[in-house]
Parts: sequence; structure tokens; C-alpha cells
Amino acid sequence: MGTYIHFTDEQKERANSVDLEEFLRQRGEKLLRAGRESRLARVHHITVRGNEWYDHIARQGGHAVSFVQHYYGMSYQEAMELLLGNELGATYPAAEPKREEPPKPFALPPPHTDMRRVYAYLMKQRRVSREVVTHFARSGLLYEDAQYHNCVFVGTDEHGVPRHAHKRSTNSQGKSFKVNVEGSRPQHSFHHVGQDGLLYVFEAPIDLLSFLTLYPDRWQEHSYVALCGTGGQAVRWILEQDPSLQSVVLCLDHDEPGQTAARRLQEELQGAGYHSGILLPVHKDWNDDLVQGQTVTGPAMTMGRSM
Repeated sequence: MGTYIHFTDEQKERANSVDLEEFLRQRGEKLLRAGRESRLARVHHITVRGNEWYDHIARQGGHAVSFVQHYYGMSYQEAMELLLGNELGATYPAAEPKREEPPKPFALPPPHTDMRRVYAYLMKQRRVSREVVTHFARSGLLYEDAQYHNCVFVGTDEHGVPRHAHKRSTNSQGKSFKVNVEGSRPQHSFHHVGQDGLLYVFEAPIDLLSFLTLYPDRWQEHSYVALCGTGGQAVRWILEQDPSLQSVVLCLDHDEPGQTAARRLQEELQGAGYHSGILLPVHKDWNDDLVQGQTVTGPAMTMGRSM
């Protein structure tokens, strides 16, 4: 055991103010840009910005010292020594004071004159049915943007006013691009409201469209929402808008982040008195099932309380 070191308030402040993006780069970590934050390539659910971090699955965060403890499994003393530069004499720069930029007003990307690339991408590569694509295109909830020919999935508020847009590249070469338009309100993400009491919840708009292609029978009677992530704001908003919705089917990805989020949402929904179940795709997500020709007579589901 090393000797206990008493750290001064100035040292604690200096360690906590280390720029985590620069610290991680110096330690050979790869970072991916995610809006104003950076996402760790090795652990996608952890984001950093300046000297702050957040783990979107554990739902916790903080400053540089707690990050080193959380990410590297170090003790408080080890984290302090590392950040203060005792390891190989390394020193790490302090983060710039965070400038609170006013949020950009939300605006839909300008539409292209046609939707040829979006139709080709969704139907040929993603195997989504023409009828499903056309339904959302005619509703004004899906279009092709003018500049980059992305798919744009639009989410509206209770008055039908667009408040959210999710862009997805139609380019099959290289890494796919997907991002929410700046200023989007997460509670108004891409959705369809039906007439019965059943709501299906997905991570991505393409998974929602894939599910409708797999299970087209009278699909418009049910309600559907794509979270464009794993946060629950959109589910809560839709349930507030429509009191007839009493059953929620969580159709998130068949991987660890998706199922962690599904269990969290299921617990929250059941606590609020809703009947909630988890429905798993056979492969990682519903588009994988569709593309790989997964034929199921009907979706099998576990309803009731999660273990």
C-alpha cells in the first residue's frame, strides 16, 4: 500500500479541471464527435465534454477525478496522482471554461426536389416496404434533404408542428451517419399515433419501419415511437397525450445497452401503472431481422415484470 497523501483544495480543483478529451487522447483512447460532446469509441455510452463526463447507461457522471475512478477502476488517491501528473511526469491541460452557448433554434433541413435516394436506400438496402415508406412520406414525416440526400425522420408536437428531426445517411459506403438535428426536442421524436391502447417503442426510426414491414397487418391502428436513442422522454410524452394508451411494448435492440434501457423503462412504466412488456428481435435489431429474412408468424413477447 502506498503512503496516504493529503491533497490540498487547490490540487483537488486542478485535478478535477483536467480536460478529459485531451487526457484520453494522450492515453491513446479514440474519441468520436457527438455534437458538442465526444463519445468514447471503446465504450459508446460514455460521453465527455471538457472536464465533465456522463455514463448514459449507469446514469451517472461528474468531473475528471470521478471519471478516472469510474473508467479505470482506480482509487481516489490513484486518480488524483494520475491527473496531477505523477505518472511519468505527464501533465494534462485544464479544460477551457465552458461557454454556455444559446441553444440553436430548431429548423428542418431543406428538402430535396424528390425522394429517389431515400426510397432506393430504404427499399433496396433496408428492405422496408414501399407502402410503409410512402405512408410516412405522404404524412410529411419522412423526406430527403437537399444538401446530403439523408433520410430525414420528422417528429411533431401535439399540434402537428415539427419539433424534432433525425438524419440518417443513405450512403452505404463507409461509416453510416446518423444524428438528431440541433435544437430537436427529444420528447417529440418520430412517431405514429393509432386508435387502440397499444404503443410500440423502438430505438431507431428504421427499426420502426422494419417492424411495420415484418408485421403489416392493420399496423396503423397501433401507436409507435422511435426514441432516436434510449432516453424515455418521447414515451412519457405520448402517454401523457393519449390516456387510452395502457400497454407499452419495448422493442429496443437485442444488445446490452438496448436491454438495460428496456428494463429501466419497463420498471418505470409498471411503477406508473402501465402494462409493459419487452419484445426482442431475433438478431441485433428489427432491421437485421428484416434484411436476414427472419420469418416469424407473429411477434413473441414477455409481458409482466422483469426479473
